[in-house]
Order: sequence, then C-alpha cells, then structure tokens
Amino acid sequence: MDALPAVLGAAALLLLLLLTVRLLLARRNSSPRTAPLSLLVVAGSGGHTTEILRLLSSLSQSYSPRHYIFADSDKMSEDKIRTFEQKRAETFSNSQFTFNRIPRCREVYQSWSSSVLTTLYSILYSFPLTFRLKPDLILCNGPGTCVPICISALLLETLALKKVIIVYVESICRVETLSLSGKILYYFSDYFIVQWPALKEKYPKSIYLGRIV
Repeated sequence: MDALPAVLGAAALLLLLLLTVRLLLARRNSSPRTAPLSLLVVAGSGGHTTEILRLLSSLSQSYSPRHYIFADSDKMSEDKIRTFEQKRAETFSNSQFTFNRIPRCREVYQSWSSSVLTTLYSILYSFPLTFRLKPDLILCNGPGTCVPICISALLLETLALKKVIIVYVESICRVETLSLSGKILYYFSDYFIVQWPALKEKYPKSIYLGRIV
C-alpha cells in the first residue's frame, strides 16, 4: 500500500510527458512523428540524480536518445547513470544515451558574488551544447546545473531555432519552500511539478501529482 502513491505518481508523470509530446507536435503543425523523442536529463549531486533516475525508470524506450547533463566535477552522478543505463540495456538492446558535462554554476562554500560569474560562464558553455543536441524535452529536478541548460533552451526558442519543452519536478525534499533553481524556473518552465500540497497552494502555476519519486 505504501508503494501505491509512488506508482500512481510515476504513471501520472508519464502521462504528462506524453501530453507534452502531443503539444510539441501541434505547435509544429507537422505530420505525425514516428521518430523517438529526444530527451535531455539534468542530473545533480546528492539525491537529485537518484530521484531523476527513479522518474526515468518509468519511461519507455520512445524517449531516446537520452542526453545526460551533469557538472564536470560530479563523478558520482556519472557512475549512477552509467549503472542505470547498463541495467536498462538488458531490457532495451538498442538503448541510446550520451554523457555531457558543463562547468558547475557554484561550488560548495563559493561566495554568491563570485557565483554570478561562474553561472554566466556555465550559460555561455551550455548554449552551444544545447544547440548541438536540440532536445525535444528537458527533464530536471532542482540541481543548479539545470538553470544554465534551461536558459540555453529558452534562448533557442527566442532565436526561433528550436522549441524545447521544459518539465521541472521539484525535489521530494522541498515541502514548503522551493529550491533556488525552482524559484527561477517556476516562471519559465512549461510544466512545473511539486510533490507536496503546501507548495501547490503557494505556487498556483505548479502541478501537484503527489509523491512521484
């Protein structure tokens, strides 16, 4: 019984992502698409990567290739993702994914003033990468690394180069307040998902699906 909310939440997220695909196709006014959906996944240190991999485990192979983004100093996330993809390959033999690194926006204990410069550098670094990958969908859940990637995706749309759907899932650890990344991307994401009713009350644009990780 304890696992039921998590299963229902994962199913709801999967349904939401499928709806974003239909929205994307409608905006393009093109014929039905047969190719897989290119997915960009932003991983982060600590529990962020664990949560994002739980979300990915409910997705079909139609979300391929999967482009993983993580900070250049985040070796732990790389190891977790590699293990996840190796297990996934046992079920899907044609699994496609890539690893991509960007400079970290802010190191632990780094001053806020100096982090402005490192964040700008990370954005400048991320834009060519995002332009090259041109994902259809970005899935992220709170690490600071997702901010420059999502800003780069917004720049692609502003320049009429590519419309990228941004789905932001706030971490389960955030019960009453949003993370700094969440506070920024709340205004720019296409779908902003929270896992606690208190956040839904404070942020009406958000979508509350209960616990999904």
